[in-house]
Amino acid sequence: MHDANEVVIAGKKPENAGKAIIMLHGRGAGAEDMIHLASELDLEGFSLLIPQARRNTWYPYSFLEPEVKNQPWLESALALISELKERIYIAGIATENIYFCGFSQGACLSLEYAARNAERYGGVIAFSGGLIGERIDKSKYSGDFSQTPVYMGCSDPDPHIPVDRVRESYGMLKNMNAEIHLDIFPNMGHTINWEEIEKANRILNSGH
Repeated sequence: MHDANEVVIAGKKPENAGKAIIMLHGRGAGAEDMIHLASELDLEGFSLLIPQARRNTWYPYSFLEPEVKNQPWLESALALISELKERIYIAGIATENIYFCGFSQGACLSLEYAARNAERYGGVIAFSGGLIGERIDKSKYSGDFSQTPVYMGCSDPDPHIPVDRVRESYGMLKNMNAEIHLDIFPNMGHTINWEEIEKANRILNSGH
């Protein structure tokens, strides 16, 4: 379904980089949108892996629908991230230097993958997203982030991402030992602001 060959690699090649970041676009967008976002982030020295979702969507329905309704798209998307992570690791980049970043549907997917596969990463950046499912199923998340820096930012209200789910997701990751920070911005809309970019850059430049 989602194709691991449909990946834009920007910045340094993984084998020549000290850090790598997997960037996931939102519904209806594409890899080129994340390239634009990357230009606002401090990613010097990084290898950027930016996959393209089939038909510009990682899964067909809202992230709040029962998980089965978004299959097999969701499992395909999670498998793609796992494959890219493995590609980065084989290239010689340690897991603690692997980062995840996404917006909207891509933010949901970044959080979901990281929470299902919790360990010490370089960081997780989620612009307008939350964990996936009709309700948060704690049985899916059992690892330890070992103080991985995580940043979440979202508007209240957001037309696609209920703030209650954002807060619940924050609590879940915090309980899994993430070093997590959440910002809720009144009436910001479904977008990314400069304060969020600055907070993301602190993680990218933290040396973790």
